[in-house]
Amino acid sequence: MKTSYFAETALLAEGWCSDVRFDVEDGRFVRICAEAPAEDADAEVIRLAGPVLPGMPNLHSHAFQRLMAGLAEVCRNPADSFWSWRELMYGIVAKLSPEDVGVIARQLYIEMLKAGYTQVAEFHYLHHQPDGQAYSDPAETSQRILAAADSSGIGVTLLPVLYSHADFGGLPASSGQRRFIHTTEDYLALQYQLDSLLEAGSRHRLGSCFHSLRAVTPEQITQVLAQHSPEWPIHIHIAEQQKEVDACLGWSGKRPVQWLLDNVGLDSRWCLIHATHLDLSEVEGIARSGAVTGLCPSTEANLGDGIFPGTDYLQHQGRFGIGSDSHVSLSISEELKILEYSQRLRDQQRNRLYGVNNPVVGDFLYRSAAQGGARACGIEAGEIASGKRADFIVLDNSHPFIATAQPEQLINRWVFALNENPVLDVYVAGQQQVAAGRHPLEERARNDFAQVLKRLL
Repeated sequence: MKTSYFAETALLAEGWCSDVRFDVEDGRFVRICAEAPAEDADAEVIRLAGPVLPGMPNLHSHAFQRLMAGLAEVCRNPADSFWSWRELMYGIVAKLSPEDVGVIARQLYIEMLKAGYTQVAEFHYLHHQPDGQAYSDPAETSQRILAAADSSGIGVTLLPVLYSHADFGGLPASSGQRRFIHTTEDYLALQYQLDSLLEAGSRHRLGSCFHSLRAVTPEQITQVLAQHSPEWPIHIHIAEQQKEVDACLGWSGKRPVQWLLDNVGLDSRWCLIHATHLDLSEVEGIARSGAVTGLCPSTEANLGDGIFPGTDYLQHQGRFGIGSDSHVSLSISEELKILEYSQRLRDQQRNRLYGVNNPVVGDFLYRSAAQGGARACGIEAGEIASGKRADFIVLDNSHPFIATAQPEQLINRWVFALNENPVLDVYVAGQQQVAAGRHPLEERARNDFAQVLKRLL
């Protein structure tokens, strides 16, 4: 069935346009007309209440970590770091049941939708029981993630993670990692099972995922990629911490991204999560390959990872998207703002991330992240264009900043001026999931989530 919409202002693939009518059929945009005549906004057309933007893909999520957001902000060690935070995370992991994972993910995905995210790449490595033994159904926790996505209405790119070792050189996993660990054979069997569960034409996708170079061996990477569907995205944590870079140099004589470039090869299917610590040759190599860099600015700041070399990367036309990762923030504007402001603090200059043909910082960042995120999630979305999946959001025109902004300044107002969330309505594959800022399951999901928090914490 075809549904028609009318927006006074919309961000199309070619830029901001006025009086836009667009039709949605089978979850995709099928006809888009800018400067549409007044009769196109008749009673049969749904008139949208504010400016319309493409939905934002969230290219990196560990859903269960939402449980611990805000709990690690107590200094118990003057040398507190990512590595001490990780030990706290392992303690949380030991307590979670599959049912808990599903409750946390449903609450998280509803919050994401309300923020304007329409697809999430779930980097999922909580596979086994607390003692490390497999569940009777190896896909038990993965299916909880899929069910949470189904009930919330978000699209999910499920990335079951291959995680086998504690560090470079195939070191045995620690007790805190035992719920994550797979052999290559068991991992490939899980992928096969999950692929059989996903229906053609659904909002959901599957991909391959390596936790990090330190958690797998070169032989495992080769074995998995030999069985990898050419349509699936490939994700990996890389170069997040300087300690990781130093360890990789000690193991191989090469920096992590350079090792990937030289020994595996990168292309547009790859998404390199964080990639914080790069030298110039690695920056150039990623950009040249067409891979997407998955930036998670709020988490990277929270963990003290470092500052991504964004200005150098964009000079080489590198692709990027954003993710909320550990979910200390579920704000699109905050991710984009931290990304830009970190560059300003490092360089002691203003307006660092922009395009040659688009000097408006917020506008450029949003468009780039939406397109890069869609590529990393393996979906045809990120733009309002014919043939793309009909993921779009409507901003609240009752706010003075939104109501009075010129179109090209709308996202700047949102990212750099608003303290509240202006997302009013959210559509995923043409289906409305958030209306007037509310999700139909939010009260039930919030109550269930609160019960999990009380019991576990």
